[in-house]
Amino acid sequence: MHVQEWLETVPAVSIYALVGLVIGLESLGIPLPGEIILVSSALLASQHGDINPVVLGACATAGAIIGDSIGYAIGRKGGRPLLTWLGAKFPRHFSEGHVATAERSFEKWGMWAVFFGRFIALLRIFAGPLAGVLRMPYWKFLIANVLGGVIWAGGTTAVIYYVGVVAESWLKRFSWLGLVAAVLIGLASMLIMKRKAKRMTAEKEAEGATPDPVTP
Repeated sequence: MHVQEWLETVPAVSIYALVGLVIGLESLGIPLPGEIILVSSALLASQHGDINPVVLGACATAGAIIGDSIGYAIGRKGGRPLLTWLGAKFPRHFSEGHVATAERSFEKWGMWAVFFGRFIALLRIFAGPLAGVLRMPYWKFLIANVLGGVIWAGGTTAVIYYVGVVAESWLKRFSWLGLVAAVLIGLASMLIMKRKAKRMTAEKEAEGATPDPVTP
């Protein structure tokens, strides 16, 4: 069943909870389609008066901020062993190359890596835990986390909702295109991150393969 068709059968309160939960778990570090659920729910809100877009945006924002904060706490407590464990359990998402790419982003951008990471599919699952592992000062993390959550979750909800209202006559078609666009954006960002991760992995393997100089 189409995501939006399924959402139409769910009560408004359940949709608020679903959006907050999925985005929260994704922000915590679990790979879930938070962006697709948010886009679908915002489009549905533009069709049905029972779903309040303000409440929807607030739930999405709260899920993003709370999820990232829990991820930060877990990362700070677990440290490097946590990343090693995640890499062994989920090599597709937490490979050494992915972690190295995310770390490089943090070293270069600091707290802004948390903010901009909110807009990149793969970095969304890294931002909170990695900020904790790297022991970023919590006040810096919190500022970037709140700003990113509000602008990404609230902004996405508002834009999709108002576009849906304006384009009501061809909303069904737009809904399909909107979901496809969300998936393509997510896949594109993931492919970019995978390419960077592969490059980092290759560099690390090359460094490890370099023989130590022989001491006379």
